[in-house]
Amino acid sequence: MKVSYNLCLISALAAFTFGLASCGGGSSGGHKATYAFVSNGVDPFWTIAESGVKAAAADLGVHADVLMPAAGAVEQKSMLEDLLTRGTTGIAVSPIDSANQTDFLNMVAENTILITQDSDAPDSNRLVYIGMDNYDAGRACGALVKEALPEGGSVMILVGRMEQDNARRRRQGVIDEVLGRSHDPTRFDAPGSPVVGEDFTILGTLTDQFDRAKAKANAEDTLARNPDISAMVGLFAYNPPLILEALEQAGKLNEVKVIAFDEADRTLQGIIDGTIHGTVVQNPYMYGYKSIEVLKAIHEGRDHGAGDDGFINIDARQIRKDNVEEFWADLKKKLGKE
Repeated sequence: MKVSYNLCLISALAAFTFGLASCGGGSSGGHKATYAFVSNGVDPFWTIAESGVKAAAADLGVHADVLMPAAGAVEQKSMLEDLLTRGTTGIAVSPIDSANQTDFLNMVAENTILITQDSDAPDSNRLVYIGMDNYDAGRACGALVKEALPEGGSVMILVGRMEQDNARRRRQGVIDEVLGRSHDPTRFDAPGSPVVGEDFTILGTLTDQFDRAKAKANAEDTLARNPDISAMVGLFAYNPPLILEALEQAGKLNEVKVIAFDEADRTLQGIIDGTIHGTVVQNPYMYGYKSIEVLKAIHEGRDHGAGDDGFINIDARQIRKDNVEEFWADLKKKLGKE
């Protein structure tokens, strides 16, 4: 893909849309390289990633901004447009709705270096995706479900959005592993109906659009409608702590198994306490660090480490009671919280 640094066209578009009137320059002509890391929301997960961005910027001697949209895809789009008008050298973004953002992301990719992190936009012209295979990570989470429920049972999945590529793949991986299916990342079970297997039933998938009140209400409603539910799986970082709150208020802690994703403090403490069976963790710190490292390498024409598919894999890990304290201590060290 050809990367252009002439942003006059984009500035004109922004002037029409937002009443701006500047025409930005690119990385040529002595312009100091600047990079940006754009999340898909606001969450402690992204605070960990921000620490990685800051560490990379300090180590590499570059300027890097971190932006976290609180209002969904519209705000994320506005942030990306603003970064273009400012002549940002390279952007690492976690697309909120990759399928419906492809044309826009391609426009961004024509005017700066564009990579994705955490969640991919596989049909876009991004140069690199930094993250994990979310389908395989979902299967690792499904394996934890089977550990927690060796005799089977009923399971509800809670997640922020289904529009995100990572959420869709992660959810499908959980379902396929729990039901003992073959490995097929292209499979998709519609979220509106139960999925029934020999030993397990996936009752459904509830979304909250990053609304914490809605996420907790989903957990509460699940317990009210399914008093004999066996387990709840929270696939975004904030879901498991809110599931615990709902269980505590319902007097059902330790009665309903909780299987988590990501490394929120309450999740890790829950594993120590025994109220959460386990979690699958990503490495948001490295997502942040590697994003800046790769953007700089691309800008300077150096090898960025991705294969022909543009994928830089940062493996997920299963965290249980036997390794949670070691993992948490390392995380605190990276965040300067020792």
